[in-house]
Amino acid sequence: MITRLLVANRGEIARRVFRTCGSLGISTVAVFSDPDADAPHVAEADLAVRLPGARPSDTYLNIGRILDACRASGADAVHPGYGFLSENAEFARAVLDAGLVWAGPPPEAIAAMGSKVEAKRLMAEAGVPVLPSLDPEAPGEFPVLVKASAGGGGRGMRIVREAGELAREVESARRESASAFGDGTVFVEPLLENARHVEVQVLADRHGTVWTLGERECSVQRRHQKVVEECPSPGISAELRERLCEATVRAARKIGYVGAGTVEFLVKGDRVAFLEMNTRLQVEHPVTELVYGVDLVRLQLEVAEGAALPATPPEPAGHAVEVRLYAEDGDYLPQSGVLRRFEVSGEVRVDSGVESGSVISPYYDPMLAKVIGYGRVRAEAVRKLVTALRRAKLHGVVTNRDLLVKILTNSAFGAGDTHTGFLAPGGPLDGSSPDGPGELPVLAAALAMAAENRRRATVLAGLPSGWRNVRSQPRRARFEEAEVVYDPLPQGVTVISAEPYEVILERDGVRHTFEVARYDEDGKVYVDHVGGCAELTPLPRLPEPVEHVAPGSLLAPMPGSVLRVEVEPGDRVTKGQPVLVLEAMKMEHRIAAPSDGVVSDVHVEKGRQVEAGAVLAIIQEETA
Repeated sequence: MITRLLVANRGEIARRVFRTCGSLGISTVAVFSDPDADAPHVAEADLAVRLPGARPSDTYLNIGRILDACRASGADAVHPGYGFLSENAEFARAVLDAGLVWAGPPPEAIAAMGSKVEAKRLMAEAGVPVLPSLDPEAPGEFPVLVKASAGGGGRGMRIVREAGELAREVESARRESASAFGDGTVFVEPLLENARHVEVQVLADRHGTVWTLGERECSVQRRHQKVVEECPSPGISAELRERLCEATVRAARKIGYVGAGTVEFLVKGDRVAFLEMNTRLQVEHPVTELVYGVDLVRLQLEVAEGAALPATPPEPAGHAVEVRLYAEDGDYLPQSGVLRRFEVSGEVRVDSGVESGSVISPYYDPMLAKVIGYGRVRAEAVRKLVTALRRAKLHGVVTNRDLLVKILTNSAFGAGDTHTGFLAPGGPLDGSSPDGPGELPVLAAALAMAAENRRRATVLAGLPSGWRNVRSQPRRARFEEAEVVYDPLPQGVTVISAEPYEVILERDGVRHTFEVARYDEDGKVYVDHVGGCAELTPLPRLPEPVEHVAPGSLLAPMPGSVLRVEVEPGDRVTKGQPVLVLEAMKMEHRIAAPSDGVVSDVHVEKGRQVEAGAVLAIIQEETA
């Protein structure tokens, strides 16, 4: 029996495993890097052990340090979570060799699926349909997909449409894969565009029982990473579901699988192609838990202790949809900083790695939380999710909340017409622009700021803010995003109350309540309302002098490390040509020339840590 379990991971998956351990009476141990010293998962564990450093290679990917943490804490079992070392056969063997219980599949099964090249060969032998592997140097057809052999989550993955791009993208994928997984091996296969990405949950014990717990639809993706997942898939027939589940059982039996895992497929029409097998718990496991009424972590631990599964799995009921809430901007670039407020409520499940006041580090994945809606039917689950997201209070870092709402309320999504190109150019959301803050939220911000000014007034506090004997101009509030006249009020608007932290307005007989928050540290105004949140940046009456940035400057879009500089001063560049590459949150981000020109200066070198907004290089644009 497991008595004390160490989770070799961080964030929301560590908290998720701790929650189940608490219900089973198992003592818990967290490990943490220096940036994670104050993270919620550290506080929630019974014991916590520091892994000195910040980079994954020094901390969560360091097998020796994690085993040292097991010895120091007295842990007798290890749960790998997902990502990091969760699919590392060497780590699994090391845990077992140390006499510990490994809450994962056998090392041999991990190794068999750890190389996606070898995995495809084994799956073909088992009768599982696969795509052909192509020569990475001369694939013979385009478009193709370059993939990391040792990992997933979109890292080390590149779409290549032309032969001239191939060598560069293969090399980039190798570097990113080596950084994220410690293995730079990549392979190439045909790109099956606009297919459904469907996966089957598998669970097997040591006594020969193999369960499949239905399928999950994971087609809505950006940067090859899943954004929305649901169970069951809205586009899979009963006959196709049976084919997928049968293929999954064959895959699991072929490699002697034990524990929880996932077999992923591409589905286009009646064509099915094996993608990969994830020998671990998936990020999106909650949708399966809700539909099948199981605790997959509990089942993992019981199987690790040697328990036998019942002969047949439970029957499904209802529908569940999960969205991944990321700290990222509209260009899918990760964001870092202080998450000043994090509140997600409503009829949803929230699995988060953060809380109000958490610091979002540039070193790790930018996912803040998973929000999951469950209902008797799909539309009910989606409705609960939309309501919870719109009413969530997310202050301090930019998130993808608005994108998630747009996806969930899109007619194509509502019809179940999803595929891997859903968020790509030409997809259902192509051409949609960000919504403005709206007049009433901006008005509420202006009135709240005026109320705060009166509250702080030291003389004549009884007079209205901005009072004049003779009014000559309307009173305005200006923000970077919008401006509004708040005295006189817009036609048809009445102020019911206006306090620094709450404003109630009535327009044409309908009352609207706005919660207003300000933080001295970032200077922004956050206005939460039933439709979402307006994030506003007040403009000063007398602007401060700003530092001049030379024309043609390439600025860092986020904090990160300079991975490679591809130009020198004096080089001629063309529009779109890579100038340098940043690494942030385990992903490579290519910085390209905005126009044809000449490199007049390069301000950084390989290995330099830069802050968001730092000048990286200057391109002097060529004039005709």
